[in-house]
Amino acid sequence: MKNILKYTFAVMAVGFVSCEPEFDTPVTDEGFYTSGTADLSNYVSVGNSLTAGYADGALYITGQENSYPNIMAEQFAYAGGGEFTQPLMSDNMGGLLLGGTQITENRFVLAVDANGNPGPVRLAGTPTTEITNKLTGPFNNMGVPGAKSFHLVAPGYGNAAGVPTGAANPYFARFSSSESATVIADAASQNPTFFSLWIGNNDILSYATSGGSGVDQTGNFDPATYGGNDITDPNVFASVYSQQVDALTASGAKGVLVNIPEVTSIPYFTTVPTNAIPLDAATAGALNAQFAGYNTQILPGLVQMGVITPEEAALRMINFSAGQNFPIMTDDDLTDLTTILQGAPFSLPEQLAVLLGQLRQVKSDDLIVLTASSILGTTPDPNNPQGVIGVSIPLSDQYVLAVSEQARITAASTAYNATIEALAGAKGLAFVDAKSALASLANGGIAYDGGVLTSQFVTGGAFSLDGVHPTPRGYAYTANLIIRAINNTYDATIPIVKIGNYPTITLTNN
Repeated sequence: MKNILKYTFAVMAVGFVSCEPEFDTPVTDEGFYTSGTADLSNYVSVGNSLTAGYADGALYITGQENSYPNIMAEQFAYAGGGEFTQPLMSDNMGGLLLGGTQITENRFVLAVDANGNPGPVRLAGTPTTEITNKLTGPFNNMGVPGAKSFHLVAPGYGNAAGVPTGAANPYFARFSSSESATVIADAASQNPTFFSLWIGNNDILSYATSGGSGVDQTGNFDPATYGGNDITDPNVFASVYSQQVDALTASGAKGVLVNIPEVTSIPYFTTVPTNAIPLDAATAGALNAQFAGYNTQILPGLVQMGVITPEEAALRMINFSAGQNFPIMTDDDLTDLTTILQGAPFSLPEQLAVLLGQLRQVKSDDLIVLTASSILGTTPDPNNPQGVIGVSIPLSDQYVLAVSEQARITAASTAYNATIEALAGAKGLAFVDAKSALASLANGGIAYDGGVLTSQFVTGGAFSLDGVHPTPRGYAYTANLIIRAINNTYDATIPIVKIGNYPTITLTNN
């Protein structure tokens, strides 16, 4: 069986790069736009990859130029805004070098394979951005890809010597003011008159994109003990977030706080269907015959022995039918039955015991991540054509975000958002409900300039080829959300941008 998942995007190049017509009056009248009670003369943005302009799986110049803070700064200029500087990459490749060795991958572009199937591929070539070539700041855009909330207050996060061990961030190493600097201190030292803060996405995102392979650290107040894919404790988030807001408002600056969207609404989790395995009646029947003993004898026997509950036994049942089917998977949250299945009374061969050890079938409420599309339905061993991933070979747990794992993410993000909104109210800052905005994109889309922006992968226009970060058009939409919140809070009249004037994805490998 060949790869059963093919990208079926109706790609039309003109549609992705063309601009929408101008419908509104051009912004030309000097003095018409005002900042209200805000002072936009020195705007500093703080955050992670979303703030930096990361897109298509990398950070590159064009993406930075279309970052939402840069778009906002261009609009601020009509209402007293000053210069806005960014730590630009050296090229549009997107990769990073450390001592001449490439340490991050180049960006994605949309290309067509030999069979005429369009899909994301990494841009070929060698990048030129060397992280040890320290840039001279300060920079108004303090977005650091990969940063979690507590990283912004961590000394040494911009020390290039710590990058190989993961103790430091290669992006911040390029422009930190010193090897011991913190992101928030470098931002506050610029004495901003206005700021934006959007942080916390990565405190749950890496857990989600890894299929829940990390640990929910709720109850653990020491982030130094966290793994890279762990969920940050809400109390840790609240503490460091409060420190950041205090630092940015210490000199009287006003600003805007942005909450955390439901990460499971992004294309990375909504593109690959859960019933991704097509089977004919004969194949489905043969598979059911193979699993009959497992369903009717082994699982009931394990319940009777008290090894698993009836609920877990029901979850682990395997059934196929003609048509679209849910793939089989390993679930690390299930009881590992390997050792038990190798002993009496079952005495299964080791290979089969390992297969069944934590086996279940994907459920309709689970989410299969985007990267699974390249392996589902493939035969990794050419000498074993019957070994099909998702059918006879389980899909690894890292490719599936289970309902229980989604619940952990929701609990954490709900707590983070309560902290963000409460601080915005207490400090009199503008607040942006990005969670609701993303939900609108995912449920029907957002109308703009005669078009509709949706979260559909590739064709929706809002998300880039990594399935997580926005396109320039998506960043323009984000900028407008924030500008509207600023206008409402500070009685400003900053003009919004025309979303249709911003491109979506890159179509060719050049």
